[in-house]
Amino acid sequence: MYGLGHCSTVQKARAELESAGWSIDFRDVAKEPLSDSEWQAMIADFGDKLVNRASLTWRAMSEAERAQTPLAMLQAKPSLMKRPAILQGDNRLLGWTANVKRALGVAA
Repeated sequence: MYGLGHCSTVQKARAELESAGWSIDFRDVAKEPLSDSEWQAMIADFGDKLVNRASLTWRAMSEAERAQTPLAMLQAKPSLMKRPAILQGDNRLLGWTANVKRALGVAA
């Protein structure tokens, strides 16, 4: 699982998964930044959806910043990442929605 440790959605996802018996390997992308190749792999998995265009971070960005590539934006502002990003086997899940919970067998 990738996200920000202080994000309430990430905290909720971790708590719900752990209470359902999951063992979580978590990486805070602000405290342990991803390399270029790791970001590129995440972008390959999730596409533009990895950039959270509904976030406060996005709303505070200039038009010039928003015109950058997803890689450049996420490297400069890891808090712009939609979270959590969950990689489990072949599953690539983004956010903490009812569909994500169902895919992981956690009661929605």
